[in-house]
Amino acid sequence: MPDRADLRVLVVDDEPLVRQGLRLILDGEPGITVVGEAGDGAAALTAVGQLSPDVVCMDVRMPGIDGIRAAEIILSRPHPPRILIITTFAADDYVFAALRAGASGFVLKRATADELITAVRAVAVGDSLLFPTAVRDVARARHRSETYAGPALTAREREVLAAMAEGLSNAAIADRLVLGVETIRTHVAAVLRKLGARDRTHAVVIAYAQGLVRLP
Repeated sequence: MPDRADLRVLVVDDEPLVRQGLRLILDGEPGITVVGEAGDGAAALTAVGQLSPDVVCMDVRMPGIDGIRAAEIILSRPHPPRILIITTFAADDYVFAALRAGASGFVLKRATADELITAVRAVAVGDSLLFPTAVRDVARARHRSETYAGPALTAREREVLAAMAEGLSNAAIADRLVLGVETIRTHVAAVLRKLGARDRTHAVVIAYAQGLVRLP
């Protein structure tokens, strides 16, 4: 969780009414402040540099620089914010591409206010996978047969990765494997490093795509 008292959120969507709706929901929640809005990917890149948000709520289908390319650029910068994709259809090539690029999760535009707020807080914390069933379904719909060629994961790291794919928090994984939470944090960090993943969601998407975790 960021050190600041309030989570700073940037809202990015090419539809003004959608931006207004997201702002009204999030600004009304204690501990969350919408620090700005952007109408496309190019404006989002500028706003992120100027406003230093903790979370960027971003549409993927936008004119000019779309949400995927914007996410790639933002996440290539030092100390990037978390990116929460706001989308109409979950099983969309855009969503899978955004997750592969390193977005921390996604939420549907038809989600309730409580679901949106939960999603923003979840990606900010990053301790567990946001909506693991939905992420699995997206991965299944867009699965590619790839072969993992990175550093070998230990048996314990594979166990931890499988539990991450279920959406378990560090504490829940520690209970399952009868290990300390700090030990689990060490294993999670090793998994992220070996997979070249930005966070848990990114690691799980890579794991599904490359056969490190089986799609049920």
